[in-house]
Amino acid sequence: MNTEQGIVIRADTKTAWIKTTKTGSCESCSAKSSCHTMGGGKEMEVEAINEAGARTGDQVIIGFETASLMKASFLIYIFPILGLIAGAIVGDTVAPYFSMSKSLSAILIGGFVFFLCYLFVRKKGNELAKEQSYRPKVIRILPAPQPVSPSPFL
Repeated sequence: MNTEQGIVIRADTKTAWIKTTKTGSCESCSAKSSCHTMGGGKEMEVEAINEAGARTGDQVIIGFETASLMKASFLIYIFPILGLIAGAIVGDTVAPYFSMSKSLSAILIGGFVFFLCYLFVRKKGNELAKEQSYRPKVIRILPAPQPVSPSPFL
């Protein structure tokens, strides 16, 4: 499970909105549709399932299922490339039957299959974003820092 730390900026019984810092793992995250950049910088607002009962101002740890992240990464990055390659191979193979250049046929059919894969990934990504296993969860509320009392010897 991948985890990130953040501060709850608002919460209800089922959902918490957490302010966290954007990391490199954000790009491949299946739940990135639940996140929103704040002010165009590195701060993100993440919508998470509030299993721990976090309240506004709590510092929390949010978790993302690694298996879900891997499946989403495959879907986003590998599947369209495999479609492009398969389409190019099919285009190269069927070109003589249509009296076309092998290169042109490979480009056209490969590009078309790539576009179909892109549409599929968009549709499937929207469906997956609604599933609980693809959404981040508040897994732990961190203890509040204790104030340091002044030393009597100073």
